[in-house]
Amino acid sequence: MTMSVQTRREILRRAAALSTVGAAASTFGFQLATVGAAAAQTAPDFKALVCIFLFGGNDAHNMVLATDTDSWSRYFAARNTGAVPIALMPVGTPPTPVGEVNPVTGRTSTLQIPESWGGVLPITPSTPNPVPPGTNASARTFGLNPHLAPLVPIWQAGRLAVAANVGPLIQPTTKAQYRARSVPLPTSLMSHNDQQATWQAGAAEGARRGWGGLMADQFLSLNGTNNVFTAMSTAGNAVFLAGQNVVQYQVTATATPAVRITSAAATTTTVFGAANAGARVREIIRDTSGASYFMKDYAAKVVRSMDSSELLNAAFATPSISGVPAPGQLVNPITRASETNALAVQLQAVARTIAANASLGMRRQVFFVSMGGFDNHDVQNTAQSPLMARLGHAMAYFDSVLSNLNGVDMRPAVTTFTASDFSRTFTTNGDGTDHAWGAHHFIMGGSVRGGRMYGQYPTLGVDQTNGFQNPDMSGNILIPTMSVDQYAGALGRWFGVPQASLDSIFPNLRNFSSGVPDFMAGAVA
Repeated sequence: MTMSVQTRREILRRAAALSTVGAAASTFGFQLATVGAAAAQTAPDFKALVCIFLFGGNDAHNMVLATDTDSWSRYFAARNTGAVPIALMPVGTPPTPVGEVNPVTGRTSTLQIPESWGGVLPITPSTPNPVPPGTNASARTFGLNPHLAPLVPIWQAGRLAVAANVGPLIQPTTKAQYRARSVPLPTSLMSHNDQQATWQAGAAEGARRGWGGLMADQFLSLNGTNNVFTAMSTAGNAVFLAGQNVVQYQVTATATPAVRITSAAATTTTVFGAANAGARVREIIRDTSGASYFMKDYAAKVVRSMDSSELLNAAFATPSISGVPAPGQLVNPITRASETNALAVQLQAVARTIAANASLGMRRQVFFVSMGGFDNHDVQNTAQSPLMARLGHAMAYFDSVLSNLNGVDMRPAVTTFTASDFSRTFTTNGDGTDHAWGAHHFIMGGSVRGGRMYGQYPTLGVDQTNGFQNPDMSGNILIPTMSVDQYAGALGRWFGVPQASLDSIFPNLRNFSSGVPDFMAGAVA
């Protein structure tokens, strides 16, 4: 069999990806301990992007809500139905004690229904969001899920913003165009795997390059000899971080340090009774000789993996890194038990890595963390509410930790954003929701023009025969008005990606005359 140069290069690139991972899912890599702490100062011009991916399709209709009377009435009518209604309570509604009757719904309160949680939390955009056609209101008002209370102070401080109605688009698409299929649409809408890939890579399942990795490609030379740490994941392999040249580096983030498998035993280690055998073991592992080009190249990748692992572990071994505080326990709103928030632990790993940027010589980094469990076709109340509590707790923890990393406020240098497969249907299926399209997302950081709603928050409500017709929904599915390309393009522009590169990474961006939203301060025009 003859192997093409391109095929051989791709195999070697994938071997490199496996051989440099620090933890997850690699038989070639070496486990890293949970990231520790690092240098006391930041590298000049340092910036980091942190993607929080919500796997399964987060119901954004119950995360960021329009609370003006017209919008709320349509929302409540659509969701306060079924065997277990999922409509949240209005702003200002106090929690109903368990066992008592809620005056709004007439239902007896339990921990599993919104009556016991209190009303949604009001947030006021510093710039009014326009009232869209079809909404009968003089002004739009908004609220957050009651379990996102930790995010309200960050919103008020101007470090948190909402991007409204975001989703994969090839070009601007109206309700009529979507129904007639008269414009090109993303492949396999509402398919988990395909839409996860489309959000991360702009193409359906099987995509090989993600926009996070392609952005990271722009800065490999800027990051110098340690550029293997440019794109890092605490959540296993992610196409989001796969670039043309960048190789994602995976680390374990657990509540307790992972068992570290060192790159080789110390040279003085005794193996099977043989003194100093560690030196020979290390020599064998690092042997790059051999007749096969593949063998030589693969061995070189293993050496690089070993050296990178040792370098990172050495950086994390400094005493200051252990001072990066661990996240506190979270009270589960359904079970009322204290629990460790795995998403917060992943963000602790990211914070410690960012703290090491000066000692590692890093100028740009892209991170991927994730949380699953959002495919809530059933029992959405008991499933989504703990997820919202974990998201709010983790993001607030990360904001707090970044405010003082070894004496430096790193919040202006780090932008965190959410992404998900898609949102859910506007109507309930009885006790949950099904796959849909457009969704609302959070952007957090010191360089975010926060306290604002970006994009048009849509008109809410399903069409009525011979009555109300919603221009923003087809059936119970919200049609996006901000494309993922625009959302990501705004982040890339702040990150320093040149416009020509953005146009290459996001070839559909030129189809949107409105350009990218201005939710980032200091972005390059």
